[in-house]
Formats: sequence, C-alpha cells, structure tokens
Amino acid sequence: MKSNPVKAALKRGEPQVGTWLSLGTVFSSRLMARVGFPWLTIDMEHSPIDWDMAATMFAVIAEGGCVPLCRVPCGSHDHIKRALDAGAWGIVVPMVDTVEQAKAAIAACKYPPAGNRSVGGSMHALNFGASAGEYFAQANDEILVVLQTESPTGAANAEAIYSLPGVDAIFVGPNDLAAQMRGPDGRDPEPAAFEAMLQKILAAGKKTGTPVGLHTQTVAEVEKRIAEGWQFIAVGSELRMMVTQAQRFVSELKIKGSSDLARY
Repeated sequence: MKSNPVKAALKRGEPQVGTWLSLGTVFSSRLMARVGFPWLTIDMEHSPIDWDMAATMFAVIAEGGCVPLCRVPCGSHDHIKRALDAGAWGIVVPMVDTVEQAKAAIAACKYPPAGNRSVGGSMHALNFGASAGEYFAQANDEILVVLQTESPTGAANAEAIYSLPGVDAIFVGPNDLAAQMRGPDGRDPEPAAFEAMLQKILAAGKKTGTPVGLHTQTVAEVEKRIAEGWQFIAVGSELRMMVTQAQRFVSELKIKGSSDLARY
C-alpha cells in the first residue's frame, strides 16, 4: 500500500505547500496533479463539486503522483466517510471551534478501535494501490486529518484541540477568521489584531507540536509564513491562478472589456 508522503513530511517538521481546486474538472485536476505540488485539496465546502466528480478528481490526482485531499462541507460523519470512501487521502474539516467537534471529526476519519469510521467501499483502496484488506489495516496510519481554526472561539480552544490524538495539522482560513472577528459594527479587525490572532494560533501549534498552516496568495507570503514556522500552507487556487494570469494578459495588452473578477 502506498504511504502518504505529506503526512510523513509534516511529522518530520517539513513545510508542505499545496493549493486548492475549485473548478471541478478532470482535465484541470490531471494537469494540476503534475505541476509539482505535493498535495491538492478539492474544495467541497464552497464549490459546486458533486461526489461523482470528486471521486474522479481524487483518482486522477493520486494517479498523477500527488496527494488528494478533500475539504468537506462540514465535519459530519457522513461527509467525512463519503469523501474517504471516494478515495481522498485526507480530510480538511472547516469551522472546528470545540474539542467535541474535533473529536467527532477525528473519529470519523479512523476505523475502530481508534474511531468509528464505517468499513466499506473500494475506491479508497484503488487510490492507494492496495487491496481492500490492506487499506482497512493501514488507513488509520495514512489518512491525513486537518482541522481548521476559523474563529476566536477555535483559537481560544486551540491548545486543547491541537493536543488531541489523531490531529495531523491545523489550517487557518483567513477570510473566515477575519469575518468571525468582526465587531458589532460589522467592520473587519484591524490588521494588527488579525495578525496577533494568527500568531496566537501559531504559538499553540508550536507548543503542542502540531503543524499549523494557512491560506496565502503569493510566493512572498508563503516564504514569510514558512520562516515564522507555519507548515501546512496553501497558495491561491487553480481558479485564482487562471484568472490572475488572464487579467495580467488583458492589462498588459490594454484590452478594454468587462472585468468583475477581482474577488478571485
């Protein structure tokens, strides 16, 4: 059975930089799997990707020598089970605010006795190049479990959550964290306050020995965060990369037309 190189690298303290997939196409997934990123996360929380397409994307990513991860819509047992049975090598769970939520998500990723994941399926074993029996015996050691800290509540409970057995990494979604930090007037937090919150999360990760990462948008930001000690880092998305490069061409060519994609 194939081993999970991203999980192994994080255990060794080595930063792992990947990106997000939002387009939901087999062609783009096959190409992105061969670019050189060690991992790719299929975003099923904020993208209209269905389970059939996700399963095919997991397969072509794994066959391309890359680790396919899935951000599930929420940390429920059924979402996690279905993503793993469809062939994901790891799960990214959004909005984990409490120890109870974290324990439930971890348990859903693990077969008994470590957890309560249901035994079944066949596509997971195919993506690991294993028999079903090999997969059932070794999956608990190879599945990557990533929990997201995206609120002040999650940050307040960080040390307790990050100390739980079975947490392989923590991931910060900056947009949601900033939104959750808004004051009564609806304004985003001041940059200094937001950065202080990020550093609090990073400090909790260092204290507990749990790799912590976040979403970035530039190479310079990736390098800065790695120097600070962040390890599980996403840079942009295939959607952002496509649109940003297209916008650069349009700007350089001085083409006049409609452009309302700045948010990407």
